[in-house]
Amino acid sequence: MSNCTIIMEFFLMGFSSIRELQVLHAILFLLIYITALMGNLLTIAAIVTDPHLHRPMYFFLSNLSLLDLGCISVTLPKFIVNSLTGNQSISLHGCAAQIFFFIFFAATEFALLMAMSYDRFVAICHPLHYEVTMTPFHCLWVAIDLWGGGLVYSAVHTGNMFRLPFSGSNTIHQFFCDIPHVLKVSSSEVRDTEYILLAISSSLLLFCFGFLIISYTYIFSTVFRMPSVEGRYKALSTCLPQLIILFLFLLAGMVTVLGPISDTSPVQNLLISMTYTILPPFMNPIIYSLRNMKIKIPPAGPFFSLTEPPMAHTG
Repeated sequence: MSNCTIIMEFFLMGFSSIRELQVLHAILFLLIYITALMGNLLTIAAIVTDPHLHRPMYFFLSNLSLLDLGCISVTLPKFIVNSLTGNQSISLHGCAAQIFFFIFFAATEFALLMAMSYDRFVAICHPLHYEVTMTPFHCLWVAIDLWGGGLVYSAVHTGNMFRLPFSGSNTIHQFFCDIPHVLKVSSSEVRDTEYILLAISSSLLLFCFGFLIISYTYIFSTVFRMPSVEGRYKALSTCLPQLIILFLFLLAGMVTVLGPISDTSPVQNLLISMTYTILPPFMNPIIYSLRNMKIKIPPAGPFFSLTEPPMAHTG
């Protein structure tokens, strides 16, 4: 290491080197960020202030919106500031913070989508057990466990990636500190350990994916056996938004893993990164909340607790 320059600062890649285009990109992404911010904040505000929405499904949805807020706030504000100032640098500690919080929010969101799928599974396939299974106490502890698990998972990966000094090129061909690009300038020992951690994570991910397939197989099998058209529509209307968000999240994850990280196509790398950093937080409020009539028009009736009435199989 005595012949190498230890990296204490990284330089991020912008979408363009032309000053006018940099300002234009900053304004465009600022509008996207504000839209995503308002959409998720309005979702949280509607769920918190409306007693009719104090149910497990909407409790988890408010957590999803909070995670989306954190996920998009990790990358976009720094990129907007860099584009406006023309300074593309980020400190080593700032890079570590980006990676830590991005892994934290992304891992917690995937686990939360699992919990939301299980909530729909119990509500549709075992409606008589719903109030016993999805109690406010259980929902609260599930949320605490998910956030705590995401924190530990992120700490393990980030701690491994930054436990040894970086050397070599300090240019990251991405608009934020992306994990594959940071690993390219890390030591071989760190990369080997990270690959082992990623292999373990992939095994866990495959198990979770199998659980999701089995859960939604049972869900749709139960839904299509309902004799009531209204009952089928009600069940599908609560499942399809979650399924769309889940597929969007999995698509983003696949793009992250399978997307190219070649330095010869930086623009392509930047466009691909937008798929998993900006698209899910921007689209989730549109898919789930703004199209959900229960949030737009709260149902009339008495106060509901955090439990949801069981969904009958018949009309």
